[in-house]
Amino acid sequence: MNLSVQIQPASNGSQRVAVGGRLDTHSYQELDRQLAPLLASSIHSLVLDLANLEYISSAGVRSVFKARKALAARGGRVLVAHPQPQIQKVFDVVKAVPLNEIFSSMAEADAYLDAMQQKVLRGDEDE
Repeated sequence: MNLSVQIQPASNGSQRVAVGGRLDTHSYQELDRQLAPLLASSIHSLVLDLANLEYISSAGVRSVFKARKALAARGGRVLVAHPQPQIQKVFDVVKAVPLNEIFSSMAEADAYLDAMQQKVLRGDEDE
């Protein structure tokens, strides 16, 4: 499945963006492209609705962090809503130990994230 990005109308300084499909090396630039005008606007918060996001790689995580950094620079914030369990697991890992501190390459990080998400989907994440 490809990436889908649905931008809702801004309301009270907040912008909601629904992201679905796969956010990976092949699709992160599309998300960055669509978020760029929003991040340059006067919004104070960006809500990323990830209910339909099935997979995220390190490139996708970087896109989310890039948006967080852009809004934080002016006192805003990015909120993540409705992540699937495998996506939440990736965010938990990244928060605990930044990817650039535990992997020697982005390919190695992506391989780990892929394997971890597959385990969550199979229901054997505790192994």
